[in-house]
Amino acid sequence: MTQPDLTQHFLELVRRASTDLRPDVERALRTARGREMPGSAAQGALDTIIQNVELAREKSTPICQDTGTPIFYVYYPQGWSTLVLKKQIHEAVAQATDKAYLRPNAVDSLTGRNSGDNLGDEFPSLHFHEWEEPYLKVDLMLKGGGCENVGAQYKLPNGKLGAGRNLEGVRRVVLDAIYQAQGKGCAPAVIGVAVGGDRGASYVKSKEQFFRDLDDVNDSPALAQLEERLTSEANELGVGPMGFGGATTVLGVKVGALHRLPASYFVTASYMCWADRRRALTWRDGEIEIG
Repeated sequence: MTQPDLTQHFLELVRRASTDLRPDVERALRTARGREMPGSAAQGALDTIIQNVELAREKSTPICQDTGTPIFYVYYPQGWSTLVLKKQIHEAVAQATDKAYLRPNAVDSLTGRNSGDNLGDEFPSLHFHEWEEPYLKVDLMLKGGGCENVGAQYKLPNGKLGAGRNLEGVRRVVLDAIYQAQGKGCAPAVIGVAVGGDRGASYVKSKEQFFRDLDDVNDSPALAQLEERLTSEANELGVGPMGFGGATTVLGVKVGALHRLPASYFVTASYMCWADRRRALTWRDGEIEIG
C-alpha cells in the first residue's frame, strides 16, 4: 500500500508536546498550588511553573529548555512500512530542532559531539508495534535529562529498607527513590513504576507509565490501591515543589507489572519532572487528530 507522508503532522506532534502541556497535568499543577501555604516558597515555585506553562503555550516555545529525549511509540496497521515511518519521524525531529521546538540534545558518547539535529544512534527512541487496528497511533513523550538522572532500580529483597518480595516491598523502595531524589528531578514529579521483568524491560515498562493520564485508574485493583497510597505517602515526605518543602512532592504515581524469573524481583522507579510532556497522534481514514 502507499503510505501517506505524515512528516508535517509528526512535526506538529513534536511542537505540541514541547510547547503545550496536557490538560490533566496543568490541572494537577493548579490543584497542587491550592494545597500549598499562601506565600510559601512551594506556592511561589508553582506560580512560576504555571506562568511558564501559559507563556510557552502562548508563544509556542518549549516549556523547558531541556526538551529531553523524544520517545515515540508507534502502533501501525498491517502492511505499513516501519522504515518509511522512521524516515518521516526523523525528518520531523530534524525540522523541529531547526525551528527550536527541540534543543539539540543528541551527543555522541565517544566524541562528545552534538549531531545538531537530534538524530543519532537510537536517538530519537522509536518503538514500533504492529496491531490489529486499522489506523495509526503515535504516542510521544519528551523525557528530560535531569529527571532521568534520579530514576532508580532496586532488586528485592532489600534488607536495608526492610523490603520483601511483595507489594509492601515495592512501596518501600519507591518511597525511598522519591525521597532520595529530593528536588533534583524538578518536583512535583510523576513517578512511573515497573514491578518485575528483567533489568532492561523493567526500565522500559516504568517509562511507559508516563503515557497514562494522571486521573486514570489502574485496571488492577491491587495496583490502583498501591498507586493511591504511594501518591498520598510521597506527598507526606516534605520534599515539595523544586525541593523547597511543602505538600506536593508528586502529582501522581503509576505502576505496571511484568512477569519475571523466579530468581529476580526488580522494581524500577522512573522519575518525570513537572513538565510531563506527552501527546498522541492518530491517523484514521485520512483524518489526523492530535491530543
